[in-house]
Amino acid sequence: MCDIWKTTERTEFSAEDLLRQSADLEKLGVGWVVLSGGEALMHSDLFALCRILRERNIRISLLSSGLLLERHAPSIAEWIDDVIVSLDGPPAIHDEIRGVPSAFALLTRGVIALRMNKPRFPITARCTVQKRNCAHLLATAKAARAAGLDGISFLAADLSSEAFNRPGGWPVDRAVSVTPEISALEQQVEALEATGWCGDYVAESPQKLRRIIHHFQGHHVAPRCNAPWVSAVIEASGEVRPCFFHPPYGKIEPGRTLADVIESPEAIAFRQQLDVSTNDICRRCVCSLYREPAY
Repeated sequence: MCDIWKTTERTEFSAEDLLRQSADLEKLGVGWVVLSGGEALMHSDLFALCRILRERNIRISLLSSGLLLERHAPSIAEWIDDVIVSLDGPPAIHDEIRGVPSAFALLTRGVIALRMNKPRFPITARCTVQKRNCAHLLATAKAARAAGLDGISFLAADLSSEAFNRPGGWPVDRAVSVTPEISALEQQVEALEATGWCGDYVAESPQKLRRIIHHFQGHHVAPRCNAPWVSAVIEASGEVRPCFFHPPYGKIEPGRTLADVIESPEAIAFRQQLDVSTNDICRRCVCSLYREPAY
Protein backbone atom coordinates (compact mmCIF):
# COMPACT_ATOMS: atom_id res chain seq x y z
CA MET A 1 0.00 0.00 0.00
CA CYS A 2 3.00 2.32 -0.28
CA ASP A 3 4.35 3.84 -3.48
CA ILE A 4 8.04 3.76 -2.58
CA TRP A 5 8.54 0.98 -5.13
CA LYS A 6 7.67 3.46 -7.90
CA THR A 7 10.77 5.55 -7.34
CA THR A 8 13.65 5.15 -9.80
CA GLU A 9 16.29 6.56 -7.44
CA ARG A 10 19.00 4.32 -5.96
CA THR A 11 19.78 6.47 -2.92
CA GLU A 12 20.97 4.52 0.14
CA PHE A 13 21.80 5.41 3.72
CA SER A 14 25.30 3.95 3.81
CA ALA A 15 27.46 2.52 6.58
CA GLU A 16 29.61 5.63 6.28
CA ASP A 17 26.51 7.80 6.76
CA LEU A 18 25.63 5.84 9.89
CA LEU A 19 29.15 5.95 11.29
CA ARG A 20 29.06 9.75 11.07
CA GLN A 21 26.06 9.63 13.43
CA SER A 22 27.71 7.29 15.97
CA ALA A 23 28.21 9.93 18.64
CA ASP A 24 24.60 11.05 18.26
CA LEU A 25 23.28 7.51 18.64
CA GLU A 26 24.81 7.51 22.11
CA LYS A 27 23.91 11.11 22.90
CA LEU A 28 20.24 10.54 22.01
CA GLY A 29 20.09 7.22 23.85
CA VAL A 30 19.04 5.23 20.79
CA GLY A 31 18.05 1.73 21.90
CA TRP A 32 16.06 0.36 18.97
CA VAL A 33 16.33 0.75 15.20
CA VAL A 34 13.78 -0.50 12.68
CA LEU A 35 15.08 -1.10 9.16
CA SER A 36 12.43 -0.46 6.54
CA GLY A 37 12.17 0.41 2.88
CA GLY A 38 10.90 -0.34 0.20
CA GLU A 39 12.66 -3.59 0.86
CA ALA A 40 15.55 -3.19 3.28
CA LEU A 41 17.11 -6.48 2.12
CA MET A 42 17.80 -4.86 -1.28
CA HIS A 43 20.31 -2.51 0.41
CA SER A 44 23.77 -3.14 -1.02
CA ASP A 45 25.43 -3.49 2.42
CA LEU A 46 22.63 -3.81 4.96
CA PHE A 47 24.53 -5.96 7.41
CA ALA A 48 27.35 -3.43 7.67
CA LEU A 49 24.71 -1.08 9.11
CA CYS A 50 23.61 -3.85 11.47
CA ARG A 51 27.18 -4.42 12.62
CA ILE A 52 27.54 -0.75 13.56
CA LEU A 53 24.28 -0.82 15.49
CA ARG A 54 24.96 -4.14 17.21
CA GLU A 55 28.36 -2.89 18.43
CA ARG A 56 26.39 -0.20 20.29
CA ASN A 57 23.93 -2.73 21.80
CA ILE A 58 21.04 -1.36 19.75
CA ARG A 59 18.11 -3.67 19.08
CA ILE A 60 17.45 -4.19 15.36
CA SER A 61 14.09 -5.04 13.78
CA LEU A 62 13.65 -5.70 10.07
CA LEU A 63 10.50 -4.98 8.07
CA SER A 64 10.41 -7.10 4.92
CA SER A 65 8.22 -8.43 2.14
CA GLY A 66 9.65 -11.84 3.00
CA LEU A 67 10.72 -12.57 -0.58
CA LEU A 68 14.46 -12.41 0.19
CA LEU A 69 14.50 -13.99 3.66
CA GLU A 70 15.75 -17.37 2.47
CA ARG A 71 18.66 -15.84 0.55
CA HIS A 72 19.83 -13.79 3.53
CA ALA A 73 18.78 -16.14 6.35
CA PRO A 74 22.26 -16.73 7.88
CA SER A 75 23.06 -13.00 8.05
CA ILE A 76 19.60 -12.09 9.35
CA ALA A 77 19.90 -14.71 12.09
CA GLU A 78 23.31 -13.31 13.05
CA TRP A 79 22.63 -9.57 12.98
CA ILE A 80 18.87 -8.96 13.32
CA ASP A 81 16.82 -9.36 16.51
CA ASP A 82 13.39 -9.87 14.94
CA VAL A 83 11.61 -9.71 11.59
CA ILE A 84 8.15 -8.44 10.66
CA VAL A 85 6.95 -9.64 7.26
CA SER A 86 4.16 -8.13 5.18
CA LEU A 87 1.35 -10.66 4.77
CA ASP A 88 -1.51 -9.63 2.50
CA GLY A 89 -3.77 -12.66 2.91
CA PRO A 90 -3.88 -16.43 2.66
CA PRO A 91 -1.62 -17.84 -0.09
CA ALA A 92 -3.64 -17.07 -3.22
CA ILE A 93 -4.72 -13.60 -2.04
CA HIS A 94 -1.18 -12.76 -0.88
CA ASP A 95 0.31 -13.77 -4.24
CA GLU A 96 -2.35 -11.81 -6.14
CA ILE A 97 -1.85 -8.60 -4.15
CA ARG A 98 1.95 -8.89 -4.25
CA GLY A 99 1.88 -9.58 -7.99
CA VAL A 100 4.56 -12.21 -7.44
CA PRO A 101 3.85 -15.88 -8.26
CA SER A 102 4.57 -18.11 -5.23
CA ALA A 103 5.19 -15.08 -2.99
CA PHE A 104 3.62 -16.88 -0.02
CA ALA A 105 5.72 -19.98 -0.67
CA LEU A 106 8.88 -17.84 -0.81
CA LEU A 107 7.94 -16.19 2.48
CA THR A 108 7.33 -19.59 4.10
CA ARG A 109 10.65 -20.92 2.85
CA GLY A 110 12.34 -17.86 4.32
CA VAL A 111 10.76 -18.53 7.71
CA ILE A 112 11.99 -22.15 7.59
CA ALA A 113 15.48 -21.03 6.59
CA LEU A 114 15.66 -18.51 9.43
CA ARG A 115 14.54 -21.09 11.96
CA MET A 116 17.12 -23.55 10.66
CA ASN A 117 19.79 -20.95 11.41
CA LYS A 118 18.24 -19.87 14.71
CA PRO A 119 15.37 -22.08 15.95
CA ARG A 120 13.59 -19.49 18.13
CA PHE A 121 14.14 -16.48 15.91
CA PRO A 122 11.11 -14.13 16.33
CA ILE A 123 9.12 -13.60 13.13
CA THR A 124 5.70 -11.96 13.02
CA ALA A 125 3.40 -10.73 10.25
CA ARG A 126 1.73 -7.41 9.57
CA CYS A 127 -1.34 -7.25 7.34
CA THR A 128 -2.53 -4.00 5.79
CA VAL A 129 -6.31 -4.22 5.53
CA GLN A 130 -7.78 -3.12 2.21
CA LYS A 131 -10.50 -3.98 -0.29
CA ARG A 132 -8.82 -7.05 -1.77
CA ASN A 133 -8.20 -8.85 1.54
CA CYS A 134 -10.87 -7.50 3.93
CA ALA A 135 -13.00 -10.63 3.53
CA HIS A 136 -10.07 -12.92 4.39
CA LEU A 137 -8.65 -11.64 7.69
CA LEU A 138 -9.34 -14.82 9.66
CA ALA A 139 -7.85 -16.90 6.86
CA THR A 140 -4.83 -14.59 6.90
CA ALA A 141 -4.28 -15.16 10.62
CA LYS A 142 -4.64 -18.92 10.10
CA ALA A 143 -2.16 -18.79 7.20
CA ALA A 144 0.31 -16.94 9.43
CA ARG A 145 0.07 -19.70 12.04
CA ALA A 146 0.44 -22.40 9.39
CA ALA A 147 3.57 -20.65 8.08
CA GLY A 148 5.13 -20.78 11.54
CA LEU A 149 4.89 -17.07 12.26
CA ASP A 150 4.77 -16.04 15.93
CA GLY A 151 1.89 -13.60 15.58
CA ILE A 152 0.14 -11.13 13.32
CA SER A 153 -1.00 -7.52 13.52
CA PHE A 154 -3.57 -5.73 11.37
CA LEU A 155 -3.65 -2.07 10.39
CA ALA A 156 -5.84 -0.08 8.04
CA ALA A 157 -4.56 1.04 4.66
CA ASP A 158 -3.55 4.69 4.75
CA LEU A 159 -5.86 6.47 2.31
CA SER A 160 -5.08 10.13 2.91
CA SER A 161 -1.49 10.98 3.83
CA GLU A 162 1.45 11.93 1.63
CA ALA A 163 3.70 9.36 3.31
CA PHE A 164 5.58 6.63 1.48
CA ASN A 165 6.27 8.52 -1.76
CA ARG A 166 2.77 9.86 -2.30
CA PRO A 167 3.19 13.64 -2.73
CA GLY A 168 -0.25 15.22 -2.76
CA GLY A 169 -1.80 11.98 -1.52
CA TRP A 170 -3.80 9.50 -3.55
CA PRO A 171 -6.45 10.71 -5.99
CA VAL A 172 -10.02 9.96 -4.91
CA ASP A 173 -10.48 7.06 -7.33
CA ARG A 174 -7.37 5.32 -6.02
CA ALA A 175 -8.50 5.72 -2.40
CA VAL A 176 -11.95 4.37 -3.28
CA SER A 177 -10.41 1.34 -5.02
CA VAL A 178 -8.61 0.43 -1.78
CA THR A 179 -11.48 1.07 0.65
CA PRO A 180 -12.94 -2.20 2.00
CA GLU A 181 -16.59 -3.19 2.00
CA ILE A 182 -17.57 -2.39 5.59
CA SER A 183 -19.96 -5.33 6.07
CA ALA A 184 -17.29 -7.83 4.99
CA LEU A 185 -14.75 -6.16 7.26
CA GLU A 186 -17.12 -6.22 10.22
CA GLN A 187 -17.79 -9.93 9.70
CA GLN A 188 -14.08 -10.69 9.66
CA VAL A 189 -13.37 -8.64 12.79
CA GLU A 190 -16.12 -10.55 14.56
CA ALA A 191 -14.62 -13.84 13.32
CA LEU A 192 -11.19 -12.84 14.67
CA GLU A 193 -12.71 -11.87 18.01
CA ALA A 194 -14.45 -15.27 18.21
CA THR A 195 -11.12 -17.11 18.00
CA GLY A 196 -9.94 -15.70 21.32
CA TRP A 197 -6.63 -14.79 19.65
CA CYS A 198 -7.02 -10.99 20.00
CA GLY A 199 -4.42 -9.45 22.24
CA ASP A 200 -2.37 -12.63 21.95
CA TYR A 201 -1.60 -14.23 18.58
CA VAL A 202 -3.42 -11.30 16.98
CA ALA A 203 -1.63 -8.27 18.42
CA GLU A 204 -4.69 -6.01 18.48
CA SER A 205 -7.41 -6.10 21.08
CA PRO A 206 -11.02 -6.26 19.84
CA GLN A 207 -11.24 -2.51 20.46
CA LYS A 208 -8.22 -1.80 18.25
CA LEU A 209 -9.56 -4.07 15.50
CA ARG A 210 -12.79 -2.10 15.54
CA ARG A 211 -10.77 1.09 15.18
CA ILE A 212 -9.87 -0.21 11.69
CA ILE A 213 -13.59 -0.30 10.82
CA HIS A 214 -14.08 3.22 12.18
CA HIS A 215 -11.13 4.45 10.12
CA PHE A 216 -12.74 3.33 6.87
CA GLN A 217 -16.11 4.73 7.99
CA GLY A 218 -14.50 8.16 8.36
CA HIS A 219 -14.72 8.26 12.16
CA HIS A 220 -11.18 9.49 12.80
CA VAL A 221 -9.88 9.53 16.37
CA ALA A 222 -6.16 9.88 16.99
CA PRO A 223 -4.49 6.87 18.60
CA ARG A 224 -2.43 7.11 21.76
CA CYS A 225 0.95 8.05 20.33
CA ASN A 226 4.15 9.80 21.38
CA ALA A 227 6.25 8.88 18.33
CA PRO A 228 7.48 12.45 17.62
CA TRP A 229 8.87 12.70 21.17
CA VAL A 230 10.56 9.29 21.42
CA SER A 231 11.60 8.41 17.87
CA ALA A 232 12.46 9.72 14.43
CA VAL A 233 12.37 8.42 10.87
CA ILE A 234 15.56 8.84 8.82
CA GLU A 235 15.08 8.50 5.08
CA ALA A 236 17.75 7.39 2.62
CA SER A 237 18.08 11.01 1.49
CA GLY A 238 19.00 12.05 5.04
CA GLU A 239 15.68 13.81 5.64
CA VAL A 240 14.38 13.36 9.19
CA ARG A 241 10.68 13.05 10.02
CA PRO A 242 8.99 13.03 13.43
CA CYS A 243 7.15 9.88 12.26
CA PHE A 244 6.31 8.24 8.94
CA PHE A 245 3.34 10.51 8.28
CA HIS A 246 4.37 14.07 9.17
CA PRO A 247 6.61 16.09 6.82
CA PRO A 248 10.38 16.25 7.42
CA TYR A 249 11.62 18.94 9.80
CA GLY A 250 15.26 18.81 8.75
CA LYS A 251 17.97 16.91 6.92
CA ILE A 252 21.23 15.23 7.88
CA GLU A 253 23.93 16.64 5.63
CA PRO A 254 27.59 17.71 5.85
CA GLY A 255 28.00 19.75 9.02
CA ARG A 256 24.57 18.81 10.35
CA THR A 257 24.06 15.65 12.41
CA LEU A 258 21.00 13.73 13.57
CA ALA A 259 21.09 15.45 16.98
CA ASP A 260 21.37 18.84 15.26
CA VAL A 261 18.16 18.11 13.36
CA ILE A 262 16.19 16.65 16.28
CA GLU A 263 17.26 19.49 18.58
CA SER A 264 16.78 22.21 15.95
CA PRO A 265 14.35 25.12 16.51
CA GLU A 266 12.13 23.69 13.76
CA ALA A 267 11.88 20.27 15.42
CA ILE A 268 11.38 21.70 18.90
CA ALA A 269 8.64 24.03 17.64
CA PHE A 270 6.91 21.12 15.91
CA ARG A 271 6.83 19.05 19.10
CA GLN A 272 5.72 22.01 21.22
CA GLN A 273 2.85 22.85 18.91
CA LEU A 274 1.66 19.32 18.08
CA ASP A 275 -1.59 18.21 19.70
CA VAL A 276 -2.03 14.59 18.64
CA SER A 277 -5.71 14.56 19.60
CA THR A 278 -6.62 17.40 17.22
CA ASN A 279 -3.99 17.28 14.46
CA ASP A 280 -5.62 16.06 11.23
CA ILE A 281 -2.66 13.88 10.20
CA CYS A 282 -2.62 12.23 13.64
CA ARG A 283 -6.40 11.76 13.68
CA ARG A 284 -6.23 9.91 10.36
CA CYS A 285 -3.13 7.92 11.29
CA VAL A 286 -3.38 4.16 10.78
CA CYS A 287 -0.72 3.17 13.29
CA SER A 288 0.84 4.48 16.47
CA LEU A 289 3.86 4.23 18.68
CA TYR A 290 3.71 4.76 22.41
CA ARG A 291 6.76 4.25 24.58
CA GLU A 292 6.59 4.74 28.33
CA PRO A 293 9.13 7.33 29.47
CA ALA A 294 12.22 5.86 31.14
CA TYR A 295 12.72 7.58 34.48
